[in-house]
Amino acid sequence: MEKKIVRDVLFLSQVSKPASQEDLYLARDLQDTLLANQENCVGLAANMIGVKKRVIIFMYGMVPIIMFNPVLRAKSGPYQTEEACLSLVGSRSTTRYQEITVDYLDRNWKPQTITLKDFPAQICQHELDHLEGILI
Repeated sequence: MEKKIVRDVLFLSQVSKPASQEDLYLARDLQDTLLANQENCVGLAANMIGVKKRVIIFMYGMVPIIMFNPVLRAKSGPYQTEEACLSLVGSRSTTRYQEITVDYLDRNWKPQTITLKDFPAQICQHELDHLEGILI
């Protein structure tokens, strides 16, 4: 179900708690909300729809990737970029990494590892920051 985007900086600045299998419904809510905002958005974290759980979604080309309890395992190639956020007004400068490796649980609660490069890596890092309460 499409959810309203949270803009409360105090709420968004809190660290998210680990997701459990009871949180699998968040995959649908995040996907529906991302689709509804696709003109301005390429990724979401659960706290952006009001749930402080470690769940993100981002577009990997045309495919939405859902990650439960993602953990950044490796990063390389730092660079400076400008980013905007659906929850915030304007854009800000931030450091991102050209290539990252992330461990996570998929929708079937199976462990996965993915290596991302370039823009998909940047989107994923932005959403991972949300889980830590880090706002650009």
